[in-house]
Amino acid sequence: MENKYKWFLNINYFLLDLDGTVYLGKNSLPGAQEFIDYLQSQGKKILFLTNNSSQTAMYYVNKLKKMGISVSDHNVFTSGEATCMFLKTLNPKPKIYLLGTPALEEEFKKNGIELTEDDPEYVVVGFDMTLTYEKLKKACIFIRNGKKFIATHPDINCPTEEGLIPDAGSIIAAIRASTGLDPEYIIGKPCKEFIEEALRKIQAKKEQTVIIGDRLYTDIKSGLNAGIKTILVLTGETRLTDLEKTNIKPHLIIQSLKDLLHMLKSLH
Repeated sequence: MENKYKWFLNINYFLLDLDGTVYLGKNSLPGAQEFIDYLQSQGKKILFLTNNSSQTAMYYVNKLKKMGISVSDHNVFTSGEATCMFLKTLNPKPKIYLLGTPALEEEFKKNGIELTEDDPEYVVVGFDMTLTYEKLKKACIFIRNGKKFIATHPDINCPTEEGLIPDAGSIIAAIRASTGLDPEYIIGKPCKEFIEEALRKIQAKKEQTVIIGDRLYTDIKSGLNAGIKTILVLTGETRLTDLEKTNIKPHLIIQSLKDLLHMLKSLH
């Protein structure tokens, strides 16, 4: 192993992106299951990260289980859960007007956060596939009247089998067009707050943590913003040619989790 990658020996906490890193659609990527099994056998801590705030952690636990990857909901961290944790650092008992799915509402209630239709302290915008004009109108009125505007994540589109569909970023854009205001905080990748809340969840030390993902502008950028090591895998969105056009530089580039597993094993 090259000397410049010796830092990998000190890594005990692995933050793993899901789509494009562990799986594509309904199929796990080469070596993903074996890589995760190996980390677990070595006593490493794993946390799967997703910007998607429309689903709960259990949705991803069940999806991974179908691929032969066995984890608990404590191993999954959504931008919805991160937003709940972050809100409580601002106010232990925040009152929220939420634009989100029933699953996101469930996440907020589970975390003891009060949802209200009247006089909230914060307006929180998630990936709301149940969005109505009435919900959008109320959010804009609250924000225009000075309520604090927070978003779970910035993704403009979400990839689906039907194609790209409007995500939280598109709802943010509609609110911005109406109010002229941007969110005070956006929690999901690439914002460092998401990684900081993830580290807090698993009590990880920055110098012992790495984030692994397939997107430069979310996964890798969030790791760099938070001051942790980063590994780019080429199984998803990013191609080697993309690295020539950006100043976002990962600490390590590798073909897949299968190759990363071979690298890890070669150290022991």
